[in-house]
Amino acid sequence: MNKKEKLRKFNEKNVYCITAEKYSKGRDNVTVVKNMLDAGVKIIQYREKYKNFREKYEECLIIRKLTAKKDAVFIVNDHPDLCLMTDADGVHLGQDDYPLKAVREILGNDYILGVSTHSPEQYMKAVADGADYAGVGPLFETHTKDDVMAPVGLKYLKWVFKHEKIPFVAIGGIKECNVEKVVKAGAKCICLVTEITSADDIKEKIKKITEKINL
Repeated sequence: MNKKEKLRKFNEKNVYCITAEKYSKGRDNVTVVKNMLDAGVKIIQYREKYKNFREKYEECLIIRKLTAKKDAVFIVNDHPDLCLMTDADGVHLGQDDYPLKAVREILGNDYILGVSTHSPEQYMKAVADGADYAGVGPLFETHTKDDVMAPVGLKYLKWVFKHEKIPFVAIGGIKECNVEKVVKAGAKCICLVTEITSADDIKEKIKKITEKINL
């Protein structure tokens, strides 16, 4: 796939999955990703805060091979070096991570760069800085991350939908029980973390969520 084909997945009705081994009921990230891909997920982000760099590197090498076989996009959280070393498709950056423009200088234009945004001002800055897509949230209360912030609510999501300049991914506290609200607010590509990683049956959970996204 070229970059244009990869980015198309961010602008379609898709589940965007993020790893979270701490919340995976004893399953390792690779096992969880295999389940996600078998369920038809086309965007995987590797996010791992509790392992050393060697462990992250080795896991990403395996996940890169798995995603390539399934024609899925592979995004690495935070680390442009890890992206380069494992031939991932791109990097997702938070507001306190490396500046997007600096990462773009290192990676070039062939890689996908996403940025977490929590306000209209941050979204428009991401657009101006050349982001390929934006994370929009957290929409609801979430405790997946240690440095969690207060939810921004659906009002911000509706604003992004109305003023969309680049593809966006809805994220933050989204569950099977509230995903329909997120869809009605304008989201197509929707990220769920612990709702999926902590599910007893990951494939069945993704199936149910996908059905709601496609209503």
